[in-house]
Amino acid sequence: MHTFDDKLIARLERAARVAALTGAGISAESGLPTFRGPGGWWRNQRAEDLATPEAFERNPHLVWEWYQHRREQVAQHRPNAGHAALAELAGHVQQFTLITQCVDRYHQQAGAREVIELHGNLVESRCLQCGVQAEGATEVWRAGLPYCGCGGLRRPAVVWFGEELPAAALRRAFHAAEECTLFFAIGTSALVYPAAQLPHVARAAGAAVVEINPERTPLTPQAHWFLQGPAGEILPALLVALAGAAS
Repeated sequence: MHTFDDKLIARLERAARVAALTGAGISAESGLPTFRGPGGWWRNQRAEDLATPEAFERNPHLVWEWYQHRREQVAQHRPNAGHAALAELAGHVQQFTLITQCVDRYHQQAGAREVIELHGNLVESRCLQCGVQAEGATEVWRAGLPYCGCGGLRRPAVVWFGEELPAAALRRAFHAAEECTLFFAIGTSALVYPAAQLPHVARAAGAAVVEINPERTPLTPQAHWFLQGPAGEILPALLVALAGAAS
C-alpha cells in the first residue's frame, strides 16, 4: 500500500494546471520492450541501428518489417493502470497537459483526449513525396512497402535518431512546463533531451516536480517528491488519496 506526503496531496488538490511527461517505462509496464532493454534487439539488429534515416534509405524493407513487428507488439498488449489513472487525473484539474515520448498511443486508448507526442507514433505513416501523414489503414502495400495515394513511399511517422523533434509539439510541451504548477515525470530515464529538460523548466518557473520511477534517475535530486515504484501502482493509489482528501 502506498502512502503519500500530505503536502503532495494538498498541492495536487489545489493545482489548476498540471503537466505530465511519460517515457518508455510506462509502456514497459504493459509488456512492451524498451530500446535499451533485452527486447531492444530484433533479428540480431539493434533498435538504435534500425531507427535512423540512414537505415531506411539503405534498406526500407528491413526497417518496415521491424516497424510492422512493433505494431504487432503494441496490438498484443494493452494500456495499464498507469495510463488509465492519467486519463482520469485529467478530469480532476482545470488544465491537464499530457506529454509523451512513447509511440504506442496507449494513452489515447486509455481515454486521454489530448496528447503531445514528442516522438511521433506507430499508428501513422508519412509520405516522403507529398508529406501527408495518415493512419496505417490508408497505406497501400506493394512489394513489401507502403505507398501513398500520390504514389510516394511512406515512412513510419516517428522521430528517428538524428532527427529533430516536431517543432509544434515541442513548443506546446515547453509552454505547458512553463505554465504548470505541478509537473509529473513518469517512467522516463531523464537522459533524452530535449524532453529531459522539461521538468527543470517547470521547476525554474515555480512548479513542484514529482518523479515516479522504479529506480532513481538524474532527475531525482531535483524532484520535490520521488515516488519509487511502478506507475501502474502509484498513480491509481494517488487518485485514491486525492479522492479521500476531497471527501
